[in-house]
Amino acid sequence: MLKKIRVILSLLLFSLITLYFLDFRDFLPESVGFLAEIQFIPALLAVNILVLISLLFLTLLFGRVYCSSICPMGIYQDIIAWLSKKFIRKKKYTYSKAKSILRWSILVATVVTFIFGFTFLVGLLDPYGAYGRMVTHLFRPAYLAGNNLLETIFTSFNNYLFYKVSIYSLSIFSSITALITLGVIGYLAWRNGRTYCNTICPVGTTLGLLSKYSLFKVGFLNDKCNMCGLCTMKCKASCIDSKNKEIDYSRCITCFNCIESCNRNAMKYSFIRPKKTKAASTIPAYTYLKENLPVNESKRRFLSASLVMGLAAGKLFAQEVSNGLLPKRELKRQVPIAPPGAASFDHLREKCISCHLCVSKCPSHVIKPAFLEYGPGGIMQPKLYFDRGFCNYDCIICGDVCPTGAIQPLTKEEKNHTQMGQVQFIIENCIVYYDETSCGACSEHCPTQAVRMVPYKGVLTIPETDTSICVGCGGCEYVCPAIPFKAIYVEGLAIQNTVEIKKEKVEDVVIDDFGF
Repeated sequence: MLKKIRVILSLLLFSLITLYFLDFRDFLPESVGFLAEIQFIPALLAVNILVLISLLFLTLLFGRVYCSSICPMGIYQDIIAWLSKKFIRKKKYTYSKAKSILRWSILVATVVTFIFGFTFLVGLLDPYGAYGRMVTHLFRPAYLAGNNLLETIFTSFNNYLFYKVSIYSLSIFSSITALITLGVIGYLAWRNGRTYCNTICPVGTTLGLLSKYSLFKVGFLNDKCNMCGLCTMKCKASCIDSKNKEIDYSRCITCFNCIESCNRNAMKYSFIRPKKTKAASTIPAYTYLKENLPVNESKRRFLSASLVMGLAAGKLFAQEVSNGLLPKRELKRQVPIAPPGAASFDHLREKCISCHLCVSKCPSHVIKPAFLEYGPGGIMQPKLYFDRGFCNYDCIICGDVCPTGAIQPLTKEEKNHTQMGQVQFIIENCIVYYDETSCGACSEHCPTQAVRMVPYKGVLTIPETDTSICVGCGGCEYVCPAIPFKAIYVEGLAIQNTVEIKKEKVEDVVIDDFGF
């Protein structure tokens, strides 16, 4: 009965959080977002005391129920392990000793690198963040392809319930990382069940320490047990030593497979008084580093985010200069653009675990994973690109869905005054200058009139910029028709500012539906 309850609850939570990443039509209620907030690492980085206390209390009371039913990566491993038994009918697990040195080394390395500002390792190993990247970069394209197939079928019958969406790669590096994560963790789960949880995952190691002292545990009933070893064969955590009737509770994920498989009812999940642990099994004091060590902000100042990523795979040939015109200049953004509410690059690096929920939920599809633009510590963290759209002036979704506080929630009024970047104008690329053709698309799409048209030659007008009231939404950059290089673009700010915009300067801008 306990196993059935766990399986139903696990599948329900797993399905909801997966659909939350995939849902591009907003079918799911906003309340489903709480599933991202109750994940351990996001709650820790967001300093969500209520969630942290609740998770720790659940662990001390019932054991590692978080790993068993709440963590989506844990449930993914269970699904793979279940599939492996369908293909390997006689598959049996065996008891193995805990790889304590490896477990604690990874945990300490994760904590130390986080303290010194290199949060990439935290994001890479965090089970929620890793699963989020798998869904965003691997499952989502397949989901959208299925939607497009249904659109084709339904449209042929004059039913327009579905609409076609675009499918494109968000980031080659993030996609490869997600694919490797899917393959490695899937392979470990196929062979040995919860190996990742009990050997690599820093959350599993941390909660494993607490679960040793949980009040409710799975235990042997000595008068009924005949040491047949069936419980060991079914234990996907490899933590049951049936010969000595011992269970490593730091690795037990309370899946109840052992209880379900025992033919003699010799195992029971009940209140067990804590036993004194042997000196040899004492856990070092550095276990609590992650929660208890004070953070030295001065150590978190990392490399300057000034590395440049080439925009094109190859160099375009220089164009000939005629009639004394300046040659066109390639657009090279020196500073990346962080999402509105990120506050600063340092804040983003310290809080973000690269779960890419903001990437998946952005309705304008302008948030994509960065590579080295934020420095090595900010790999795969969100950055704004304006190749497929621009940041909607009133949109605040990314801050609302971020579970760690890396992108702080903003009101629409706050968003309208948050400066993510500043507009830059390259006159030699402008078609008004180069082709002497009327345009003005950039000023028409500027919500603050930071770009406006001024007299140029005869009846022609040319853009003039005011960086003091630019919010960096990228509307001007996206619509600029100049090719091969844009004539206007947004340069990011390492620290976001609040700008004062007079109401009479604000225009209503028609925001297009760019699709996917």
